[in-house]
Amino acid sequence: MAEIIPLPRSPRTPRDVEPLWRDALGDRLRRLRHERGERLADTADRAGVSPQYLSEIERGLKEPSSEMIAAVAGALDVTLIELTTGVVDDLRSRAAERSVVGCRATYALAA
Repeated sequence: MAEIIPLPRSPRTPRDVEPLWRDALGDRLRRLRHERGERLADTADRAGVSPQYLSEIERGLKEPSSEMIAAVAGALDVTLIELTTGVVDDLRSRAAERSVVGCRATYALAA
């Protein structure tokens, strides 16, 4: 019987290390929509996009144009500045969490 050799693990992708803008944007848009207690179809209708497209934006599967981002932001009653600032704050928080986890791992290895 042949020996089964495990495949090497694939290297970490940049997405594992740092989230993409579209992922952070989608997370922020979904959070805003949920805070308003809205269904995907309600927000999509006001933004003039299909619910499927908005869902893909929220899941980070689409790279929406600035016009689409503005339309969805408007449908959620936030400005582009407010939306962008929120995304940046989310990314900063994630980066801070990663550095704390990395720091803890370093201290654990040193002990």
